[in-house]
Amino acid sequence: MNYVDMNYVNVIIFFLISFASSIAFTYYIRKILIGANVSDNPIVSEHRHKTGTPTMGGIAFLFSVLFITSIYFKNTYILITSLIMLIAGIAGLLDDLIGFKVKEYQKLIKNITNKPLTIGQLTLSPGEEARAATPKAKAVVDDLLKENKLELIAELPIKNEMGELEKIIGQVVIGVFLVITGTITTLGGFSLGLIAIPVVIIAIIGAINAVNLIDGMDGLATGIIAIASSACGIFCFIHGDIGAILPFALLAAISFGFLIFNRYPASIFMGDTGSFALGAGFATAVLITDIPYFGVLALAVPIVSVIISLLHRAKIIRLPVEPLHHTLHHRGISEKKIVLSYWLLTLFVCVLGLFLDYYLLI
Repeated sequence: MNYVDMNYVNVIIFFLISFASSIAFTYYIRKILIGANVSDNPIVSEHRHKTGTPTMGGIAFLFSVLFITSIYFKNTYILITSLIMLIAGIAGLLDDLIGFKVKEYQKLIKNITNKPLTIGQLTLSPGEEARAATPKAKAVVDDLLKENKLELIAELPIKNEMGELEKIIGQVVIGVFLVITGTITTLGGFSLGLIAIPVVIIAIIGAINAVNLIDGMDGLATGIIAIASSACGIFCFIHGDIGAILPFALLAAISFGFLIFNRYPASIFMGDTGSFALGAGFATAVLITDIPYFGVLALAVPIVSVIISLLHRAKIIRLPVEPLHHTLHHRGISEKKIVLSYWLLTLFVCVLGLFLDYYLLI
């Protein structure tokens, strides 16, 4: 067996160890979270049946990367990717912990008239339910309840969250940690110099928020990262960069391992702990292996979802529920179909990118 074959075998062994550790740690963390009653309380009406599902399962990612790093600490790709995932995971964990304090209770109301009702930015069809979330909606709900035009279904606890500025500052700090490792000097064939600082920070912020936004249905974010990371690993294989496969193998392995418990119907959620770690880890892997174009393509579905949400917030378009996957569910498409569609779309984009790259390379 020659040197190249040995390296490919080592990559497979590395993947299997990472995959097994993810399964083991997820099972262990899930058991602890159930015992401690650390559970989710969804505010999206279509997801209220998931109340009680353990959350903060992303802690399993942190244990997995610590375990893998203790074995492969001499590999720079693994060391840097794991370091950034740990820092990002801790930042997400803080957000999850803050979220256990209730900020307010929002009314879940139902239109019981035979005509559409406009409440804030929403127009409720007869029989339709929604949360009174905006100040404009809250101002009219009580009067409509008194007029028997609305029925109060429930009062949903809204968790505390870090302020947007606090989150961005935290994500900037994560980017700064990656910058000071000195591993990002070129990108896409260009020498960066001092431009590396804003480029790395923007990449980290963008990836964390893209994964965090898409994490709203059973297995959705985990599956997308698993597919996107696998595709990036294959891209590195096509280009003959064996070592560059490892950080993507790590991300794919821990995502597939977690997906065993997180697929529909999920028995654990990863929380911001997980979405921050996966988002930052993916951005780090793409940057240190210098595959920015394919990396952005592989994450196209979450990126487009972020763009649509930004257009909604800028009032250029209007969504009844944000983000887009919740709108699709609100419109009657089943969660399983939405998740499968997002997975298949990610797979299609990745396969198309690999196909074009292979034939352009030839």
